[in-house]
Order: sequence, then structure tokens, then C-alpha cells
Amino acid sequence: MVDRRQVMNFRVRAQQLDRDDGALADTAVLDIGVQNTGPDGARWALAVRGVDVTAMSDADVVLLWTVRGAPHLYRRADVGHVVAAVEPFSDADAGKRIYDAAKPLKAAGIDNLAALDEVAARMRTIVTTPTVKGEVSGRLATVLPEPYLRFCRVCDATHLYEMPFRLAAARAGLELQLDTSPPILRRITGFTRAAAPVDRFDLVRAYLRLLGPATPQQVAGYLDAPVKDVKARWPDDVVEVTVDGEVRWLLAADDKALESADATTSRLLGPFDLFLQARDRATLVPDPAHAKELWPVLGRPGAVLVDGDLVGTWRPRKSGRTLTIAVQPWQRLSAGTRDAITAQAEHLAAHRDVSLASVDFAS
Repeated sequence: MVDRRQVMNFRVRAQQLDRDDGALADTAVLDIGVQNTGPDGARWALAVRGVDVTAMSDADVVLLWTVRGAPHLYRRADVGHVVAAVEPFSDADAGKRIYDAAKPLKAAGIDNLAALDEVAARMRTIVTTPTVKGEVSGRLATVLPEPYLRFCRVCDATHLYEMPFRLAAARAGLELQLDTSPPILRRITGFTRAAAPVDRFDLVRAYLRLLGPATPQQVAGYLDAPVKDVKARWPDDVVEVTVDGEVRWLLAADDKALESADATTSRLLGPFDLFLQARDRATLVPDPAHAKELWPVLGRPGAVLVDGDLVGTWRPRKSGRTLTIAVQPWQRLSAGTRDAITAQAEHLAAHRDVSLASVDFAS
């Protein structure tokens, strides 16, 4: 039996949020993917884990649409294993991941996995040189039949459904060119998909290793996969753990680390940092009002992590070459804690190549 604090400390250590220096090769979150959403996305997530992102080049990392169709950063050397790992577990899983696109395919008698293969093959043919997303989508609409397409009222045009487009891209051996908006797709040089993912990149194991202890339902929620498929791939080398009365599981190799984990560090986590992606939100933030503040429907703030616990939210305000960080604490913060948060704000300003104007703590 363990309590919430042990779980939080374990995740801080597992995700290396307590280290000051690290390299891409030994950064654990890159095994599961680092979501690159917003200005404080993947690069900042790596920076708060001690990686010198100024030395990171395009040759080191690759950006792919993967889990939940979101863009995630990985080591380029791992791309073949990653693509194998992020593929749907079954046709039912593929149908769940592509959302409303599955209905017209089913009506036309087209299997979901077959549809992804068809879209991937067409995309591969179209993207021979770096190509903007809109052009790829437009050309796909001319070569794919009606069950693959939908009318977009906003654009007043017919497009491929969004999720099959995104999930087929990596399947086609295509990456997203970094720092492009709208996204530019290009072929991954020398791409070869692994026959099967090794344990290190298996998404169920990676979730348990980085966001455990967890239940199959929580892992399935993270992946947008059916619980049945996750249970079918549940590892044998797990131990049962009771967290505040709920039975969960952890990789047996991490049992001692859970028992002994301690965390004394302060970090400003980006809105989509992996630490905040765990599907047991009540464990992360027990207070419903605070949870609502951290995970609004639109416009997520970042989270303030202090000594293994989430103690508030933060939002950046950029004006010219200066940055102000507005902190909304959930509890009284000591002078030392405020100094540590301010040091992290200085780190963020330097990361953004601007000057820190101030850190404003709400009363």
C-alpha cells in the first residue's frame, strides 16, 4: 500500500524532473514521446529535465503525429521502433483512434487498418519532397473515394478526415518538419519500420514505467485505445499496488523505486508535459476546483511543481523582448519556494531568448 505522495515522488524521479543535466540518449520521456504543443512544448519539457536543447539538432530528433494524433518528439535513431510501437493494436483500436472517420468506412465495408494503409500509401506517393499539410490533404481528396472524405464547412472544401490523416503519416514514413506552421511533411530519410517494438518503446510498459502505478483503464485513456486491447497486452512482470484504496499495477522492476522515491525540486511544467498527462487526475490534483483550473476546456496553463507536488498554475505573458510569469498558487508559498520558482522563470525566459520582467504571485 502506498499513498499519493509516494506516487508523485516516483513519477518525478522516473521522468527525471529532479535532474539538472542530461542527454537525449538517457532522457526517459523520449521513449514514450514528448508532446510538442504550444510555445512551451517539447523543447521546454526536455529543458526542465536537464537537456541542453540549444545543442539539439534536426539530426537528433524527429517529430511525428502519434499518440492521440498529437505531435510528439522522439530520438531520430529510434524512429523505426517508435512507429511500430504507436500503431493501433487491432482494427477495433484503429476505429476508436480515428473517431468519427470509422463510421463511413464501416458502412462501405472497409476495415480501419486497411484504410490507414491505403491513406499511408497515397501519402507516401504524394510527399516526395517537403510538402505543406494543406497541399497533401487537397491531393488526397482527389485520389481517395467518398468514405475517406468529409465536407469541411469552415474551409468550404472536402478533406480527408483529420485523424486518419495524422495517424497514417508515420505509417507512411513521414515526419513533421520542426517549427513549421502550417505543418510541412517530409519523408524520413532511410526509414525502416521495426518488425515489432522492443520493451523500451512498448506504450503500455512505458506508461507504467513513467506514469505508474496505473490501471488498464488509465493506460487506455492515455492511448485512446480500447481497454480490452490494453488488457491483452498487459505485462506479466507487474506487481499489484494499492494507491489510496485503488488497486493498480507497476512494473516489478520499479517496486523498490516506488517505495523509496523522494523529490525535492521546483519546476514550471508546460501545459502538456508528460507529468500532467497521467489519466489519474484526482491523484495529481485532489482538489476539484484546482483540477478545473489546471485542465480547462480551452487554454491550459502550466503547472508549478514543488517537492513532488503540484502547488499552482502559471501563465506566460510576453511583451516584446520581455516575459512575465503569472503564478496562481494553491497554498501559501515560502520565501524559499518563491525564489526557486523565480529561478525557473529565469530559466524559461533564457530558453525563450527573452528577459524576465517579473514573476507575479497572486495573493
